[in-house]
Amino acid sequence: MRATQSELKFAWLEVTGLCNEFCDHCYADSSPKGTHGTMTLTDWANVIDQLACMGTLDVQFIGGEPTLYPHLPELIRHARSAGLSVEVFSNMSHIRDELWETFTDCGVKLAMSYYSDNDADHDAVTKLRGSHKRTRENVKKALGLGIPLRAGVVAVREGQRVQEAVSDLSGLGVGTIGGDHMRAFGRASKGAAPTIGDLCGHCAHEKCAIGPTGDVWPCVLGRFLAIGNVMESPLSEIWGGERMAGVLADITAVHGEGAQACAPPQFLPMCGPCGPCVPSVGHCDPKEAGSAATIGTPA
Repeated sequence: MRATQSELKFAWLEVTGLCNEFCDHCYADSSPKGTHGTMTLTDWANVIDQLACMGTLDVQFIGGEPTLYPHLPELIRHARSAGLSVEVFSNMSHIRDELWETFTDCGVKLAMSYYSDNDADHDAVTKLRGSHKRTRENVKKALGLGIPLRAGVVAVREGQRVQEAVSDLSGLGVGTIGGDHMRAFGRASKGAAPTIGDLCGHCAHEKCAIGPTGDVWPCVLGRFLAIGNVMESPLSEIWGGERMAGVLADITAVHGEGAQACAPPQFLPMCGPCGPCVPSVGHCDPKEAGSAATIGTPA
């Protein structure tokens, strides 16, 4: 049996589980002890070719921290040569010269998370001393090079300078700033098992994620719902296949048809069903927006 098959327009490519930061809220449980997994450069290039053949439009390289993956420049250039639009989601604290050249040559877009305008506050979240200073410097460099950059301010700590973080980014020239709250996945779950109810409900709707061991997930947060592995089956067979049909049935049983929550804006370069989140909205769930504090740009 095959699932109702929508087009696969977007894919997260999680090329590494290695990260130079150790945030408590990391949904991927990435850390300095992470690895690049078992997928080789050839394996990733093959996945990119499959995505292009399936009509995918956009890929986002994620991690871990994707800029720590040694073959990221090659994969970016391969994706662009295959006709795919590329975004890199980075903490912006470790970008070597070769990557800046690749970003500008290939028309790459950047996305990032940010936590505070204050060094100590930001570094307390990342657990990497000096991360705020380096991130901020690289934000200015990206904007100076004309690289499109969007940011998400994630509220993770009591008393966090969220509004000030938005103001800081806006002052630097970042034009698109979204907001989100901590989600109970990875380290943020504090050991609790992940549940479908914690997802937004749009999993596998025109999107999927592929991890560093080849596992295919309906989204980056739904990694406990593997629908296949690209090391074992072609992506065209996984997408719409029997395992995907079962996962979609489980998601629908919890969220119903046509889920109303939007995907967290810091994860996607597009957000459905209500379009890209603007800074004045600042909350990704329409069902809760009326009662939740919002994150917005200064008046």
